[in-house]
Amino acid sequence: MNYLPYVNPLQGTDSVYTFSNGNTLPLISRPWGTTSWSPQSNEEGVGWFFHPSHRRFQGIRLTHQPSPWMRDYGHLVIMPQSGPVYLKSDAWASSYRAEEMIVQPHYFGIRLPRYEAKLELVPAMRSTRLRFTFDRKEDCRVIVSPFEGESSVTIDGAKRRVTGFTRAHHGETHENFAMYFIMEFDCALQEGQSSTFDSAFVPSSSLEQIGNRVGAYAGVEVPESGIVNVRLGTSFISLEQAEWNMEQELGDLTFEQLKQQAEQDWEQRLGTIRVEGEDEEEKRTFYTCLYRACLFPRTWHEYSPLGEQLHFSAYDGKVHPGPMYMDIGFWDIYRTSLPLYSLLFPTLLGEMTEAWVNIYKESGWMPKWISPAERSAMPGTLIDAAIADAYVKGIKGFDVEAAYEGLRKHATLAADDGTHGRTGLNAYIEHGYLPDNQFHESVSNALDYYYGDFCIAQMAKGLGKEGDYRFFRQRAANYSQLFDAGTGFMRGRNEQGAWQANLDPLAWGDPFCEGGAWQCSWSVPHDMTGLADLMGGNEAFVERLDELMTMPPSFKTGTYSTEIHEMSEMAAIDFGQFAISNQPSFHIPYIYTALGKPSRTQYWVRKTMRELFSSKPDGLPGDEDNGSLSGWYIWGALGLYPFTPGVPEYMLGSPLFRKATIRLENGKELVIEAENQGADQVYWNRLSLDGQPWQKLAVSHDQLAAGAHLQFHMENEPSDRVLQSNALPYSMRNEADHEFE
Repeated sequence: MNYLPYVNPLQGTDSVYTFSNGNTLPLISRPWGTTSWSPQSNEEGVGWFFHPSHRRFQGIRLTHQPSPWMRDYGHLVIMPQSGPVYLKSDAWASSYRAEEMIVQPHYFGIRLPRYEAKLELVPAMRSTRLRFTFDRKEDCRVIVSPFEGESSVTIDGAKRRVTGFTRAHHGETHENFAMYFIMEFDCALQEGQSSTFDSAFVPSSSLEQIGNRVGAYAGVEVPESGIVNVRLGTSFISLEQAEWNMEQELGDLTFEQLKQQAEQDWEQRLGTIRVEGEDEEEKRTFYTCLYRACLFPRTWHEYSPLGEQLHFSAYDGKVHPGPMYMDIGFWDIYRTSLPLYSLLFPTLLGEMTEAWVNIYKESGWMPKWISPAERSAMPGTLIDAAIADAYVKGIKGFDVEAAYEGLRKHATLAADDGTHGRTGLNAYIEHGYLPDNQFHESVSNALDYYYGDFCIAQMAKGLGKEGDYRFFRQRAANYSQLFDAGTGFMRGRNEQGAWQANLDPLAWGDPFCEGGAWQCSWSVPHDMTGLADLMGGNEAFVERLDELMTMPPSFKTGTYSTEIHEMSEMAAIDFGQFAISNQPSFHIPYIYTALGKPSRTQYWVRKTMRELFSSKPDGLPGDEDNGSLSGWYIWGALGLYPFTPGVPEYMLGSPLFRKATIRLENGKELVIEAENQGADQVYWNRLSLDGQPWQKLAVSHDQLAAGAHLQFHMENEPSDRVLQSNALPYSMRNEADHEFE
């Protein structure tokens, strides 16, 4: 089976600032590639620089953008041109036919009628091969145009090279940051028809220049074949390293050989899971989501001539040994994609975790949202969950003691820079919550702190640190201080303990992040039993969830004062207050299973997958956010869900395919079968694990990672079977206070 034909990189690209169908880019890249590429159709769109409805091509963009909200860095555009010289992207843009633009994970090709030229590209990890085919042979050139910020370009006709760097970025990074590049042509460069230019977009008549937004165009002596080949290498370390990367990754490989290598790389990753079923669109959606789940975090380390891992530190500006991975927010990906790696790519996850420990060693603080340095976006310090989940699942390859030291530091010591660690930590320690009159998004931040404390407690338990375990576990239970029994929602309170006045559950904003009480009150994944007790028991909680899922998708703008895109996306679908477009809602349909009502989980998860996801440009129901939403779909399709990262188990859902076979790193297979599968067969009434009846609603990571056979028997009506008392998934309330194992 070939998997790449099922992948559509255009998934989620039909997005705008006010409404997200994914907010993705059609990235041409290796899995977790350092250097990614995307067509650019509108530079003025800033983070939204490509849209499939545009019929103008402004060039192929070397991009490191993880999200339009974070924007790009170390980026530049390459464009072939013939005829008169134009040096602005809107002036040089060419129309194209949609059917003549081919976007695949391992290949990009487009024909440009204006210039009677074709541009093609295949990626390596840090390098690329470009192929330009010119029908016209005269007055042909290749433009290299960086973005705002200091850059330098040199055209060397004797060596047939264009070299330089760009410091363009949006966000935090060290002043030494630069992305170096080298382009090597296989034809002669015509120096008399080449020049550099700066932000005024006027030729300088010089072949070397440094300044703000300095770019270049290189006149090429087109051979009789019309084909001009370019090898391109990049580095965050130096120009010499960029050349080394280019030589090591591209060498003498032809364009077609590199394309085949890139294809094999993707086939290997996508082939980790083989799904079987009759619905081809479901397969396209699944493998497109798997492609997206393998793009971020971005590999940032490089290799020395001795094969040693090296990386430029965006924190201290030095080059350090060891791995580095960038361009992710832990608030986004701890919920779905990182737990997916623990099952599919455990060795890679160990290396990623070591990279984030390296950030602690280089900066003094654990990361929260890195692109390329700390952006300090979103609530909490959810790297707590990311590292604890890796640790409790036995992931190897990272410095566990240093990792724990870093997590404990930001949970007990307040940073004084307003960027690192936990905002309002001293108040959180004093009151057991964040006073809403002192801190923005006080409830959302505190709920994430409680969960982070729980995750640190799990590491402390495994490391034999009994005092820390009890300390953090006790703090993790303080979520009860924000639960208002009178309204049945989490609610802000001030330093005197008084509830925030006039709670409106439909109002978004302070004290909640990108949601309101309906979306954010259930963010206690570590203790659903405890939360249910506060609500009056499991049945009362189930009734509240039924109301949440079926009520009108109404909202009030609250303290946002304007309609943000997440509100619009929730209002556009009939899933009540279940705002699947945003991460705090991801686990909501799975809460039913935590409460012993698995059929409701099965119904809502399958309905969400069927109605809100596809492989098309509008195929995602909100921000993809570096694999988090794609990861949600993959878990749903497998019939599993990592409800509580930091606890090594998965809830059971409703598998989408007749059969899914996961090829594990240890050579074993995890096989998930759904007997009697069909579009209407969303419920299962019995389940076996390795041929034996399985009565619980969760299964452990160790059971699956060792190789297993899960067999669901599907029906079109909910099962009325009675659950045993020990069948429910993990909840902290059920872990006896005196236990310390």
